[in-house]
Amino acid sequence: MAKLVVLAVLASLISAVSCQSWTWSIYRSWGYTSPRWGTPWSYNPAPTTWTTPPPPPPSTSNDLLKVGYYAAHNCSNAENIVRAAVETASAGILAGLIRLAFHDCFVRGCDASVLLEGSDTERQGFPNLSLRGFNIIDDAKVALERECPGVVSCADIVAFAARDASYILSSKKINYAVPAGRFDGNVSRANDTLGQNLPPPFADLATLTKMFADKGLDQTDVVVLSGAHTVGISHCPSFSDRVHPPTSPSPNMDPTLAAKLNQTCDTPNNATTTVSQDSETPNALDNQYYKNVLSGKVLFTSDAALNSSETLELVKKYAGSDDWNTAFGAAMVKMGYIGVKSSKEGEIRKKCGVVNKS
Repeated sequence: MAKLVVLAVLASLISAVSCQSWTWSIYRSWGYTSPRWGTPWSYNPAPTTWTTPPPPPPSTSNDLLKVGYYAAHNCSNAENIVRAAVETASAGILAGLIRLAFHDCFVRGCDASVLLEGSDTERQGFPNLSLRGFNIIDDAKVALERECPGVVSCADIVAFAARDASYILSSKKINYAVPAGRFDGNVSRANDTLGQNLPPPFADLATLTKMFADKGLDQTDVVVLSGAHTVGISHCPSFSDRVHPPTSPSPNMDPTLAAKLNQTCDTPNNATTTVSQDSETPNALDNQYYKNVLSGKVLFTSDAALNSSETLELVKKYAGSDDWNTAFGAAMVKMGYIGVKSSKEGEIRKKCGVVNKS
């Protein structure tokens, strides 16, 4: 895994073409075929090169989690403490906190395994090298340990922080109650971030639907949760299959956006160059994403895939109303049940980056 981290550093120093090749080679090593511009990308649901098991399925019992859990567990101020930490974050870090929740829950379940530090942990997995917001989670944990030591799990802090970040970025339009009571997992492996867990940016709709279904989420959840791409940034190699070659970008991308992206990403520092995922309202968690899907102003193949006969009606619905705000909160709650750990399966970490000493 240490070799992978070194490669990630080297990638920022090499040319755009080399970086793109290196990026896809990581996915190829797990059985994915390299995407080719203008050609639909196919998904093999069971590549022989996958060696790690899938994460636990969604919890089948809602009894594990409760809204207001910490009021009944001697830490009634828990959510306020997390909110105070989140309110100090910049717009970019707020977007990162939402993404952090996705990347935690889709790998081994919502158990804060993405927070564990080490050379071979999820944090060092290729899709997670650009995650942000760890310092906010750590600050909240420190404050919580002062207030009520050994009570609030890091997994719940991640869930609370994603909700609070959504609330701020949506100008208070997205607000939902978070069922809590998760315990923190003790296992975190870099290889688990690839394979069948985190959907790649070049996935088509069939792939997205299958990968979400593996987590107990349906195609509506695919559409709703993808809306989080209305905030945050992306590195150029993540959408290079959509804009290259420069003379003929993807036919379903807005030509003006394609030209701008080619110019921005055609630099020696391509690997570290970033662009806003939503060029219209980059710091607002809103329904602009769905308008962008319809107009071809999205970055990823996985975003453009939603402009499909299967999902188009729902995309149009969210593009034309604020219904998405409520739907997003409900989908985040649903996602929060993936692979929930009980006290027998996990612990309450004293520090979010390390497991407790036995």
